[in-house]
Amino acid sequence: MYPESTTGSPARLSLRQTGSPGMIYSPGPWELTPCLFSRNLGKSGLRVSCLGLALVVSFQMAEQLMTLVYAAGAAPLTRLLLSFCRRSSLVQPADGHGPSRLLPPGLKASLERLQLEYVDVVFANRPDPNTPMEGDPFSSSKSRTFIIEETVRAMTHVINQGMAMYWGTSRWSSMEIMEAYSVARQFNLIPPICEQAEYHMFQREKVEVQLPELFHKIGVGAMTWSPLACGIVSGKYDSGIPPYSRASLKGYQWLKDKILSEEGRRQQAKLKELQAIAERLGCTLPQLAIAWCLRNEGVSSVLLGASSADQLMENIGAIQVLPKLSSSTIHEIDSILGNKPYSKKDYRS
Repeated sequence: MYPESTTGSPARLSLRQTGSPGMIYSPGPWELTPCLFSRNLGKSGLRVSCLGLALVVSFQMAEQLMTLVYAAGAAPLTRLLLSFCRRSSLVQPADGHGPSRLLPPGLKASLERLQLEYVDVVFANRPDPNTPMEGDPFSSSKSRTFIIEETVRAMTHVINQGMAMYWGTSRWSSMEIMEAYSVARQFNLIPPICEQAEYHMFQREKVEVQLPELFHKIGVGAMTWSPLACGIVSGKYDSGIPPYSRASLKGYQWLKDKILSEEGRRQQAKLKELQAIAERLGCTLPQLAIAWCLRNEGVSSVLLGASSADQLMENIGAIQVLPKLSSSTIHEIDSILGNKPYSKKDYRS
């Protein structure tokens, strides 16, 4: 668990206080904005709602979902066009792909399409496969550090140019994040403030063990995605692969194989036990799974991947479940899952 920062920061001031759009102000931790909790993104001054929205749907559905989220008072996190929303009410990330030298012009073009002056956070989304990173037989530690340095310099440039306020990493290893921080400190550049990582009931190691260590060392926070594990945790696959589900679609054979594997069957058996807990708490299994992710104070924001209005509203209902997750309930869930990771500190104690 990470402690939340409550120190004052100019970056938290709102449009009304500074005349600068895009900041969300909350005087203390766990404040509703207005109906969702907000948290600091790592040790930065940027406040984000603890539930975010990552859209991979059509523009029409995206607009419908964004309208619902905006009405609910959330600060959406989206990868689609948001020209129909007011910039001053949103916390907006952008994902950077490809060589770092293409980042500034690529982000500038994205801002023009979004009709925005800047985004709050820009992410370096996975190491570029065309550059010699870790695991490349032709790469050395020296060349890998150079590539990370190039990325840090590019991110620092876009922030200094006013195109973004902060930058973060996505699907980077702890070693790569630490290297980026070291490069930033060595050359007086800007380090990342958060990491986007997969986190759900069956994927816990990175968010619960590795990222807390980075938070305490360098202030990097966690923004997590896939709280329902591509739908596995929703309970829809307890009797096989239903028609029109994601696992039945072309291109998702890997998901189908995972669900039908021996490990997948064991996971479905555990989910049936968790369903009983959800019923006892008066919620659905997806709501329980999302609230379980939110119970980790080290998670700044959980990104939802809703594909319909009904699904989105159900997922947002996880907020109401969070206060019901007592320590005894969490212990019961951990006993069912049987996969709680432990840090070296836990073993020493």
